[in-house]
Amino acid sequence: MADALPGIEKIKARFLTLLEERQGLIAHHALAAWEGTDPNDVQHHLATAQNTLHQIAGSAGSLGFASLGYTARDCENEIIGYLEGPNGNSAIFPVEIMAKMDAFVLQSQALLTKAA
Repeated sequence: MADALPGIEKIKARFLTLLEERQGLIAHHALAAWEGTDPNDVQHHLATAQNTLHQIAGSAGSLGFASLGYTARDCENEIIGYLEGPNGNSAIFPVEIMAKMDAFVLQSQALLTKAA
């Protein structure tokens, strides 16, 4: 269905351009949270990454990138659960979240490479 809509190729191309920028942003914030020692900094970096993942998850599926959308949503939900959980006010950054964010970045990079 998505492929039949007029102008969808332009929208997909814009999504992929934004994805390249956003994956870099997510990687930056993941690393900053991982290395952070101040709980407020860790929360800020995780929340920023979560918001970016939310943007990707919201549009990926409708553009034919469902798998990427699911991975983004999974990461987003993991971050939300952590931030709202008992350790959300600490400088601890669970390795599980880092692994999911890394998997997202790798998946998005593979998509970008394939689309190039």
